[in-house]
Amino acid sequence: MKKTAIFPGSFDPYTLGHHDIVMRSLNIFDEVIIGIGYNSTKKSRYFEIDEMVKKVESVYENIPGVKVIVYNELTSTLAKKHNAQFLVRGLRNTTDFEYENTISQMNRYLNADLETVFLITSPRYAAISSTIIREVHRFGGDVSEFLPYNV
Repeated sequence: MKKTAIFPGSFDPYTLGHHDIVMRSLNIFDEVIIGIGYNSTKKSRYFEIDEMVKKVESVYENIPGVKVIVYNELTSTLAKKHNAQFLVRGLRNTTDFEYENTISQMNRYLNADLETVFLITSPRYAAISSTIIREVHRFGGDVSEFLPYNV
């Protein structure tokens, strides 16, 4: 059976830390679907979602097994639609674990066949956060070292 994982997030922006998680996930799963979602707790996006999809797709255009989609529904429902048995989440620290563990439990409640796999962020990417990248970019700082594409 094909092992499909969804890597969900708002990815505003998609960073080298995210890219690292996807590339490592390809060693575990046959297909990784990057699900760029609308986060209902955030008022708006900094980077337009269509622009982010194009940027992320360009990163993986020559890498089989990676697909990029946009979604606006429960992640557990998205997983069912794509026959994904796994969710992949990256953890930078214990704060990430606490947050992600709660979400994982709810996803498992909503979809009993869905398993969340946590990957610890590679040390060189542990300090990268989309929030910090947005702030640096907003005020004219160079963020190119933290992204797998050009902004």
